[in-house]
Amino acid sequence: MTPISKTFAELHGREAALIPYLTVGDPTVKGTPRLVGALIEGGADIVELGIPFSDPIADGPTIQAAVKRSLANGAKPLDALEVARLVRRKYDTPIVLMTYYNPIFRVGLHRFLTSARESGISGIIVPDLPVEESAEYKKECVAACIDTIFLASPSTEPQRLKEIISQTSGYLYLISLYGVTGVRATLPDSALTLVRKYSSELHGMLPLAVGFGISQPEHVRDLVKAGTDGVIVGSAFVKIVGENSRNAARASTKLTRLARSLKRATVKA
Repeated sequence: MTPISKTFAELHGREAALIPYLTVGDPTVKGTPRLVGALIEGGADIVELGIPFSDPIADGPTIQAAVKRSLANGAKPLDALEVARLVRRKYDTPIVLMTYYNPIFRVGLHRFLTSARESGISGIIVPDLPVEESAEYKKECVAACIDTIFLASPSTEPQRLKEIISQTSGYLYLISLYGVTGVRATLPDSALTLVRKYSSELHGMLPLAVGFGISQPEHVRDLVKAGTDGVIVGSAFVKIVGENSRNAARASTKLTRLARSLKRATVKA
């Protein structure tokens, strides 16, 4: 059982997993481990670390701004592995990398995954890697004992969903709505309907974690009630970092506070 699978197994029936996201290097690489620690202290069950990339196709303005700040500060792909290594010295919380395929390709697939395993990475998400072209990547990840987390969306066809599920481990990342990442005041009913549909499709074979637009405890409660096993929250946390980039203590306090309020909402009735 992988660290991610173990986490979901321990939470099963009681609460959903809180999975926050931060961009590595925002505002600095050196300061990122402290911010990750603040999320874990607030109740994060799994943490996603985003590797900054110059052409993020799925990210909204909040995360794009974080990526821009990170790259301007000189952050590099392998910095994410060093951040993970430092976090894992203090916490056993699973860490997932969110990256586009280009940084992996430039480093070299085998070298990147070997380094990721040595740094304590538990899973990887590659939004621009189609499942149909992932055979070599999947094989290397299995050898490195790293979960391959693929994405599904409102437009995913049933036959393709079966293929995605067959290649996914850790959890299935469900994009809950059309568009890009970003904080939203409300979640549409279509997002809840989609969660119910996918939860039914999975039949408990694989944990379901939903992302895009989630920022408030009310969102989390509704999604948990609809059947999700995990909630992925990115822009709401990244926004805090951006607004407090010159005061790490204040940023950490606010990250912990928001994480706690969202984590309380994951408890199942």
